[in-house]
Amino acid sequence: MPETFRAPIGTQDILPPESARWLALVATFADVAARFGYGLVHGPLFEDLEVFQRLGAGTDVVRKEMYDFRDKGDRHLALRPEATASVARAFVQHRPPTPWKVWCLTPAFRYERPQAGRLRQHHQVDVEVLGVADPDVDVEVIALGADYLHQLGLRQWRLTLNTMGTPADRVVYARSLQAWLAERVDALDPEDRDKIASHPLRVLDSKRPRTQAAVADAPRMLDSLDDASAVHFARVQEGLRALGLAFEIDTGLVRGLDYYTHTLFEFQSTAMEAAQSTLIGGGRYDGLVEQLGGPPTPGIGFGSGIERMLLACAAEGVDVVGGAAPLDVFVVDVTGGAEARDVTHELRAAGLRADRSFGGRSMKAQMKVADRSGARLAVIIGPDERSEGTVAVRDLTAGGGQESVPRDQLVGHLRKLLEE
Repeated sequence: MPETFRAPIGTQDILPPESARWLALVATFADVAARFGYGLVHGPLFEDLEVFQRLGAGTDVVRKEMYDFRDKGDRHLALRPEATASVARAFVQHRPPTPWKVWCLTPAFRYERPQAGRLRQHHQVDVEVLGVADPDVDVEVIALGADYLHQLGLRQWRLTLNTMGTPADRVVYARSLQAWLAERVDALDPEDRDKIASHPLRVLDSKRPRTQAAVADAPRMLDSLDDASAVHFARVQEGLRALGLAFEIDTGLVRGLDYYTHTLFEFQSTAMEAAQSTLIGGGRYDGLVEQLGGPPTPGIGFGSGIERMLLACAAEGVDVVGGAAPLDVFVVDVTGGAEARDVTHELRAAGLRADRSFGGRSMKAQMKVADRSGARLAVIIGPDERSEGTVAVRDLTAGGGQESVPRDQLVGHLRKLLEE
């Protein structure tokens, strides 16, 4: 017997009707991004390995999570583990006018232990703004994320904020933190201890309870900021207050990638467990474009996982699709199929969502398919209807009735019913 193949561990197949929720979520994000003036950018799913190595040699993404390979030309490539570095590479290559405000939809690949809301191939929507250092852009990006959550119908979340200052601020802070952690190495989880020498800020980002307890009173980045960084962070906070966006300062928020500067932020669900609570995460990365060979160019953006967002919608009981039926009309034809072919085409041309059965199945069999389709209405054509130039229109909702409608009045009649 032939071998049965399954999706690789840490991946999943998204089938109807679940895929309708994905489509609705992405459509919501695309609408919000367009209203904020962002255009779609789309690039390759793999890049030169060095594009992603610029994320930071001390990060787990670079050290052990990337899917990298050599192609037939012996080029060392990697599947995209996140979107920002690829967008920055595209900016360096094409040099579009600034401010460059873009969004994208992409799968991301990371070799890690699969769990709810975190897969080896996950999917995310992403926004980036390149070419503007103004802290008001930070406020706009954060406001876009808040509007996205609002448009989805999510209400149980909180916004946390921190700053990484300039790269020079970060160096000063890292030294202070490194010395502080070295005196408390035994209090940390063993898996976090080796980060002290190579990447002390990553210790603060640990989700391990033992480490979290040990770093609760660690030195704060806020105490290492220069005057300009402090002014930038104050302006961001002022802007969020002006827009009515409540936030909390979380000095332990450092994010997992090395390229961040100044503003960091997360939107966290309060309806989910802490380990899965981050719905949107991002911040400013003013040095990344330069690291990729471009001119000094400020940037800010965020990523938001689709799988994680749908889990949050489920936790809050939010219907992302909004109750819309996948179909408006299902056409049932027991006269040979030609009527179904022509009527379905006419309905689709009129802008209705319509489908039909195939293969000359019985009335009973076709009605079962119609019921499963989720369509609100069925158009039924039998020998009598065909000879009389009519169709039967049946309401497939509970308690719905049936009526005869002249064939040439069908489209208008269906639209009237669907609007009720």
